[in-house]
Amino acid sequence: MFAITGITGKVGGEVARTLLAAGQAVRAVLRDDAKAAGWKAQGCEIDLADIEDQTALAAAFAGAEGVFILPPSEFDPEPGFPEARKVIDAIVAALTAARPLKVVCLSTIGADATHENLLTQRQLLETALSDIAIPVTFLRPAWFMENAMWDVATARDQGILQSFLQPADKAFPMVATRDVGRLAAELLQQSWIGTRVVELEGPERVSPDDLASAFGAVLNRSVSVETIPRETWEGLFRSQGMKNPGPRARMLDGFNESWIEFADQGRSSTKGSTPLIEVISALVAQNNNSNE
Repeated sequence: MFAITGITGKVGGEVARTLLAAGQAVRAVLRDDAKAAGWKAQGCEIDLADIEDQTALAAAFAGAEGVFILPPSEFDPEPGFPEARKVIDAIVAALTAARPLKVVCLSTIGADATHENLLTQRQLLETALSDIAIPVTFLRPAWFMENAMWDVATARDQGILQSFLQPADKAFPMVATRDVGRLAAELLQQSWIGTRVVELEGPERVSPDDLASAFGAVLNRSVSVETIPRETWEGLFRSQGMKNPGPRARMLDGFNESWIEFADQGRSSTKGSTPLIEVISALVAQNNNSNE
C-alpha cells in the first residue's frame, strides 16, 4: 500500500491514479473529509491528517510500503522559513515513527542552489529527510508548465504574456505536472538503497517566446511577450499583498541568471513526454469552462 499526501492536487492526484491503474493499493492522506468521496469511490483507503500533525501523519504512514511526500508551498514565507521548518519537523517525526519501506519526496530544481531563495524551503526538507535512515528519492522537477494558467486571461483578452522569466528568448527547463506525477508513481514502485536525486524536465526547454507562440496557436491570435522590469518586482509583489517578497524575487533571479539549474544543464535529467501545446490547450479550455 502506498500513502499519498497532496492527493487533491495535480501532481498528487496523478501519482494516485497511476498507482491505481497499476493495480496498487493507495491510501489517500487528506486534511478534509469532504474531499474523500471521490477517492474512496476509486478504491482508496482514506486517512485524515494535517501535514503539520506528526501524530496523525505517523498513523497515516503506518504499514505503508511507500510514502509520497508533497509538502505545501509557502509563497510568502517569513524570514528563516519558519512555516516550512514546522512542516519538515512534523514529516520527519512521522516518518521516523512509522518507518515506511521507502519515501518519494517532491522537491524541486534549485534545491541545491547556493543562494537563499524561495526554493530553499525544499533544500531544508532534503537535508532533514536525508538523515532518517529510510530509502528516500528526491524528485526534482523543473518549472511547472501549468504556471502559465496565470497568463491565460491576458493572452486571450489582450494578446500579451507578461513574464518575470527573461530574456524572452531564453529557454528554461519546464515540465507538465502529469509527467511529474507519473514519474513519482514509477519511482515509488522501484527499490533502492539510501538517498537518490532524480531530475525531471519536459521534452524541450521553453522560453517565454515559446509560451506566447503556444498561446497564439491555441487562441488563434497574435500573442507577444512583455518582460516585467526587475526594479519593479518588489513594489508589485507588495501591492499584491506579499510581506516578504525577497525570496520570490531571488528565485526568479536564479532562473534568469542560471544559478537555478540542473546539475549538468539537463543533459542527464529524465525527460517527460507531454508537449507544451497540450498543456496550454488544457489551460485555455479549463479557463473558458470556468467562465461559462
